[in-house]
Amino acid sequence: MPDEKKLVGLTVKKSDDISEWYTQVVQKSELIDYSSVSGCYVYRPWSYGVWERIQEFFDGLIKKHGVKNVYFPLLIPEALLKKETKHVEGFAPEVAWVTEAGHSKLSERLAIRPTSETIMYESFAKWIKSWRDLPLKINQWCSVVRWEFNNPVPFLRSREFLWSEGHSAFASKDEVDKDTRYILSLYKQVFEELLAIPVIDGLKTDHEKFAGALYTTSLETFLPSGKGIQATTSHCLGQNFSQVFDIKFLDEKGDNHAVWQNSWGISTRSIGVMILVHGDDKGLVVPPAVAPVQVVVVPILFEQTKDAVLAVAKNIASSLHHARVHLDDRDNYSPGWKFNEWELKGVPLRVEFGPKDMASKSAVIVRRDTGKKESVSLDALPARVSVLLMEIQQDLLAKARKNLEENKVVVKIWEDFTRAVKERKLILAPFCDKAVCEEEIKAKTEGVKTLNKPFDQPFVKGSCVHCDAPATCYALFAKTY
Repeated sequence: MPDEKKLVGLTVKKSDDISEWYTQVVQKSELIDYSSVSGCYVYRPWSYGVWERIQEFFDGLIKKHGVKNVYFPLLIPEALLKKETKHVEGFAPEVAWVTEAGHSKLSERLAIRPTSETIMYESFAKWIKSWRDLPLKINQWCSVVRWEFNNPVPFLRSREFLWSEGHSAFASKDEVDKDTRYILSLYKQVFEELLAIPVIDGLKTDHEKFAGALYTTSLETFLPSGKGIQATTSHCLGQNFSQVFDIKFLDEKGDNHAVWQNSWGISTRSIGVMILVHGDDKGLVVPPAVAPVQVVVVPILFEQTKDAVLAVAKNIASSLHHARVHLDDRDNYSPGWKFNEWELKGVPLRVEFGPKDMASKSAVIVRRDTGKKESVSLDALPARVSVLLMEIQQDLLAKARKNLEENKVVVKIWEDFTRAVKERKLILAPFCDKAVCEEEIKAKTEGVKTLNKPFDQPFVKGSCVHCDAPATCYALFAKTY
């Protein structure tokens, strides 16, 4: 019999030390393994299974929107990366370079893809010649490398991460504006319908926008750690890149124009946000929509009834074919050990079945999110499982939305702002939208910054929460990852 004290169980509460709790969860639930390269992690089947659900869902949405998948090279020549000045300045501290091949120095440094605008747009200039070539909508599923930071955190801030990277080109600004917002709405579906995470959509300040963009839209949320986090972004690039890369088209009248572009991305950071929003002192709580296993069937085995119980447990698993189900028929671990392991992994529902249940032709269902147990007849089990999976998905979103709203405060004066900072709140405040004011707020509050300017804006009047200048908008503020 294996040592059942090993591997399973957290030694710290989420409310006592969320950083240590997070570290233990991602390791003990077998989401990641550490590699020998700092900040580069192994995505184990449990985390990659979540990512596959996100991929499948979002890939379906964008294909309906006319987006086609492609793949571009990992390595980008330095000359290409430097073509757009603001863009390269924004990424310069993060770029990892390849300078040698074998024993030879390369004639030109090659950047390991931090993002793909520059290498893609070299091709866009070849592909787009006429209005008939527009719109062009492409996406690639790949990894990127960004190296500048000192304290990597699995999923939330890693040097190499997985993402979807979309790039589109249009004939007019009106088209690109609509598309940029539409893609953001698809991301909102991913976070709220799949991951059960409420998000606030809005516009980044010019100070916080993507390097080289005309403007950046984003989804933001708030974590139990008292920090905000950017969930994802959709950028309108305007004609900044098309002018530099000479991406032009002839319209129907024969006139030449630069295209209008956007770019957008969602990454494995989304998994880290899911862990922090839903996890508890037992470990992960995975929403059913993205759970690699939605239902685990655990037979209660005794020597005398083992074969009979296992036979029925297999039938139970087969009857739940509408869900992603796993039968844990291992006989070298106790039922209690298995319960703890699957709770740690966050499986939404557990079905327990033993000799007593066999006699009553029923099984016990246990919800991971609430711990609530109920006995259900075997005939009614498939229908009840379907209902509970839907309920868990809805309840997780409702609980997370309640937490977000309870931690969001509206303040209008600086004294209230600084108090809210100390209380680690998500702050909505009137703002002048000036970069110098933004930097002063950040300096005075040890790192509090703008998240975005929500699209759903209160009526704006009066002065900025920090300075005497007239407020032009309301902005979200928080300390961030």
